[in-house]
Amino acid sequence: MSGGPPRGLPSTGPHSLLDMPHPLAGSSSEEAVGGDSTPSPDLLTARSFGDKDLILPNGGTPAGTSSPASSSSLLNRLQLDDDIDGETRDLFVTVDDPKKHVCTMETYITYRITTKSTRVEFDLPEYSVRRRYQDFDWLRNKLEESQPTHLIPPLPEKFVVKGVVDRFSEEFVETRRKALDKFLKRITDHPVLSFNEHFNVFLTAKDLNAYKKQGMALLTRVGESVKHVTGGYKLRSRPLEFAAIGDYLDTFALKLGTIDRIAQRIIKEEIEYLVELREYGPVYSTWSALEGELSEPLEGVSACIGNCSTALEELTDDMTEDFLPVLREYILYSDSMKSVLKKRDQVQAEYEAKLEAVALRKEDRPKVPADVEKCQDRMECFNADLKADMERWQSNKRQDFRQLLMGMADKNIQYYEKCLMAWESIIPLLQEKQEAKQKTAWHLDFEVVWQLNYI
Repeated sequence: MSGGPPRGLPSTGPHSLLDMPHPLAGSSSEEAVGGDSTPSPDLLTARSFGDKDLILPNGGTPAGTSSPASSSSLLNRLQLDDDIDGETRDLFVTVDDPKKHVCTMETYITYRITTKSTRVEFDLPEYSVRRRYQDFDWLRNKLEESQPTHLIPPLPEKFVVKGVVDRFSEEFVETRRKALDKFLKRITDHPVLSFNEHFNVFLTAKDLNAYKKQGMALLTRVGESVKHVTGGYKLRSRPLEFAAIGDYLDTFALKLGTIDRIAQRIIKEEIEYLVELREYGPVYSTWSALEGELSEPLEGVSACIGNCSTALEELTDDMTEDFLPVLREYILYSDSMKSVLKKRDQVQAEYEAKLEAVALRKEDRPKVPADVEKCQDRMECFNADLKADMERWQSNKRQDFRQLLMGMADKNIQYYEKCLMAWESIIPLLQEKQEAKQKTAWHLDFEVVWQLNYI
């Protein structure tokens, strides 16, 4: 993380209209002048987003390396590798201690936000405040308004289906707490958003309502300018690198949406199967009371099914609490990125419209007006910020999904190991009964033979 507020992009200075490259002509002045058709490294990177991140390797451990002793050890090694970071953190934020508040008009949950920092922007080294969901929503809206060129992390969905999910249950509150904690940590790790004045107010103000009442007064000029772009001009086309990002986000959201729907169906079927198992096991226990020699094996089967149902319940809880929230977060993330792309397109459309208006003037070499220069600066700022945030988002995505998939594999391995151990425990009971029957039969045969010889 950088040690101070980021510096803005320098102005391009006065240019002649004929010397200014068109926004669709390329990413560098050499391409505009020389006509070089070689794509820029940024364009190559953008085109490779889908190939690099959507395809998972099948080979597992690379050749020439030793396989870890277990999936858990591989998960630990993976986390250690991802924790290696050259940045020095100077801001730490945590969300914990949810509390339920019952008032006359409403019932809601608040969370404790603890902040520790050595930055000069903070008067104290540590703060502790309480916030509810709508405060987080206020913060995100303010970040979108004041930092329109940046990708703002998504919040978990506010509304739930009544009668299906109890929004005051411990499970739901804990899931939301984790999501809100991740939301603030995403902002904390961002080199620009973490210095935003609204974020500082959110973390430190005892009475946040006083700042909420200020409304539009705190909007920055950049935020206002994006809202007042030209409405009659249609964008010609996105530059190739941003078109590639848009295509990738569409495919990425489609794939995750499909996985999310199928995963929810699997979890629903597992819950239904769990109900059947809980009815299935006790039947063997009641049956054992009617049997003599089979009593112990039947009790063993009943206990085995009980152990399997417990293991399945743990697996289902892990899928619900750990797997699905990550999928939904990144689905919302893709929507946020598309929103930033749309704002970038609006600024480009405004710039193209102003540029064409200047070109229509009957002058040999008309001077570029200041508003056209400012519009170009905004577009360049959008391009730079969007590419930087996309790169950061891709890095976070790779790390999150590597840990998610490894954790999912580890939980499934544990589940099947528990089921295997449960069923293997029955085999000795059945073998003991079989051996006892064989010994009894052998003694009977021996007695018959002895009696016949005696006669």
